[in-house]
Amino acid sequence: MFENLNDKLERAFKVLKGQGQITEINVAETTKEIRKALLDADVNYKTAKDFTDRVKAKALGQNVLTTVSPGQLLTKITHDELAELMGGQSTGINMSGNPTVVLMSGLQGSGKTTFSGKLANYIRKKGKRPLLVACDVYRPAAIDQLETLGKQLDIAVFSERENKNPVSIAQNAIAHAKTHGFTAVIVDTAGRLAIDEQMMDEIARVKKAINPQETLFVVDAMTGQDAVNTAKAFNERLNIDGVVLTKLDGDTRGGAALSIRSVVDKPIKFIGTGEKMEALDEFHPDRMAGRILGMGDVVSLVERAQEQFDEKAARELNKKIQKDQFGFDDFLDQIGQIKKMGNMKDLMGMIPGVGKALKNIDIPDDAFKGIEAIIKSMTPEERKNPAIINGTRRARLAKGSGRGIEEVNKLMKQFEDMRKMMKMMGDKSKMQNMMKQMQAMQGMRR
Repeated sequence: MFENLNDKLERAFKVLKGQGQITEINVAETTKEIRKALLDADVNYKTAKDFTDRVKAKALGQNVLTTVSPGQLLTKITHDELAELMGGQSTGINMSGNPTVVLMSGLQGSGKTTFSGKLANYIRKKGKRPLLVACDVYRPAAIDQLETLGKQLDIAVFSERENKNPVSIAQNAIAHAKTHGFTAVIVDTAGRLAIDEQMMDEIARVKKAINPQETLFVVDAMTGQDAVNTAKAFNERLNIDGVVLTKLDGDTRGGAALSIRSVVDKPIKFIGTGEKMEALDEFHPDRMAGRILGMGDVVSLVERAQEQFDEKAARELNKKIQKDQFGFDDFLDQIGQIKKMGNMKDLMGMIPGVGKALKNIDIPDDAFKGIEAIIKSMTPEERKNPAIINGTRRARLAKGSGRGIEEVNKLMKQFEDMRKMMKMMGDKSKMQNMMKQMQAMQGMRR
């Protein structure tokens, strides 16, 4: 995501490398390169020009402190302006109403139905009891897809297969939610291959009938500037409350994320970063600006980790570590939690400086596949007590998992090193006492 834009912006800032002060000439040269980078990323021309004009105006005349280089100063100004361009502040979803009603809109293929499932999962984590509503009466597999997602997430789905009136289905669903204790209703509507009057009229009637707290427009970020134009058309007809950008994990130039707010004047509320139901992030303009400029996004990384954090399970795990009972089943659980956080390259890219190092390295989503295969080839006793895994057992594990014996040996060594490190960290108080004793002994020798 945004790799090409990041590369081009880096090259733009190199114009100022080694220069002691900001001048009209070097700023003009740098902002020209920034404008080119934005246009290459499929940002609207007027948006790109206005953006670089603001950066140039802020940069000129500023005194560069001795501890800050002109390049660093312009990077900071560009970061702040990028954040402002994308909305400045993050705008959460309106959770008022009983039930909270969210109407989904968008073109066919934008990822609307998948996002409906992700949103239901997100809302449930916020303490709501969601109900998914199938209002796409045209696409034969639409109801099946939503019901499959509902089953996968253990979230109820309301559908009326014989009813071909989306307005009636939506109204019946809200009535059903009120009588059955659902506190959030997510209405998945029909998409089309292109904007047409019939579709707009239908969804406008649905909105008028159910009066939702939120009307979200879901758009495929990979469609670039077309995404911005489509969002504008939907907003003019529906007065949407916010935009959802899907497929930001793909080979996208990022122009939609940068342009939508300034053209449509509606906030981006969520971004989809993968197919998994957990691959959904609230949109934070300042964090996204940092990622675009290669500064990482540690806050989002920590938030993803916290979502998977189970305090009770953590306490149990700590007890096992203290007693030196951490086994391969526990290790497998930890891998599962990491995988739920998102794809590995995206996660590593959130760490400042690491994203650049990984630029040309392919990290597959199944990076743990070999490790999992080896562990799953172990007997319950071997997982619980790794010390019994001798040479004969290792050969069996290699054969059973389809991996080389060197991979098994490497895993065993890494696991043992990790156990020692975890035990050491758990024994912090013992280590501190040992250090005090050593210091006391040194004092006696003196």
